[in-house]
Amino acid sequence: MDTLEVILSCFLVVLMVVSLLSNVLVLICFLYSAEIRKQVPGMFIINLTLSNLFMTVLNMPLTLVGIIGKGQPGVDTVCRIVGFLETFLVTNSMLSMAALSTDRWIAVVFPLSYNSRMRYKDAAIMLGYTWFHSLCFPVVAVCLSWVGYNHLYASCTLSQSPADDRVQFVIFTVAFHSLSFLLSLVVLCFTYLKVLKVARFHCKRIDVITMQTLVLLVDIHPSVRQRCLEEQKQRRQRATKKISTFIGTFILCFAPYVITRLVELSESIHINPYWGILSKCLAYSKAVSDPFVYSLLRHQYKKTWMDIINRLLKRSSLNTSAITGETPNIIVSGLLRLSSCNVTIIFPCIPTTRLEDIQPIKSLLVFRTIHYSIQGN
Repeated sequence: MDTLEVILSCFLVVLMVVSLLSNVLVLICFLYSAEIRKQVPGMFIINLTLSNLFMTVLNMPLTLVGIIGKGQPGVDTVCRIVGFLETFLVTNSMLSMAALSTDRWIAVVFPLSYNSRMRYKDAAIMLGYTWFHSLCFPVVAVCLSWVGYNHLYASCTLSQSPADDRVQFVIFTVAFHSLSFLLSLVVLCFTYLKVLKVARFHCKRIDVITMQTLVLLVDIHPSVRQRCLEEQKQRRQRATKKISTFIGTFILCFAPYVITRLVELSESIHINPYWGILSKCLAYSKAVSDPFVYSLLRHQYKKTWMDIINRLLKRSSLNTSAITGETPNIIVSGLLRLSSCNVTIIFPCIPTTRLEDIQPIKSLLVFRTIHYSIQGN
């Protein structure tokens, strides 16, 4: 093995270990938390997690053996089975991400009708279509003997033998990647850009209310005012960062491999085998990023695995906060509605950890209530 092969092998081993641990942790959190299991998106997440786990356990090790041994791992039958599963699992993962983005789009754009639009029955139908769509292409490929060991990627995947009709294989490959990668990418972009549009609209409304509130609260402590302005700035960037992460990781991981597969169809272009293996490893890296992007960095999953750790260590969550030195924020929020004068004052959430900062706000609320009541009478 030369230096590049050693580097690629080590990279693949790291991907296998991290993917296995992170996806198993997501699975444990799903099984442990009844709250997560009750949510409809949990069906899509568990489908994505299981696909990533099977990819990690079955496909990655054989690719590693192919890199090290520089040849087909196992007999033809085993390689065809693994190639069939690889085609199915990759498509299933892509469509699961598209289903998750559709769920988020419905939740954000149609929040009042979300429960009627996205029920367990609807999620089961979407998963059924995902599985049917994912099975169609590998079944066709197996029937036409287009699954086997591909030396360019050192893995068992879609592969054409010299005796096969090249035109049919080209049409099949283009259709496969168009209806898996391209279709999922279009759905991701459409849904998440709609979500981003709604998020920006609400951010503008909250910014206006925040600035009006800061003008009214003349006695507010300067530190609270500064934290409100910082939170306002972070709020504008939060949605953009999350959506950029969803779409960016999808493109970064899958696009090099898909483009390489399409370029491979041209007989006049020679592709470096090291690049082929690297593009395959990048596609595998999506199984590493998915648990963090969609699950483990969310508040519910953080709380769940911290509860699991506390239970194993027989420690309460309060002790955990004391050990880590975390101080819970005090959220001050108010909604004052005076029907006598038709005045509504909305005070957005103001995070603070100093009790003395709350007193001016409480005093001002009482003063405003009396003031507007007198004016109304």
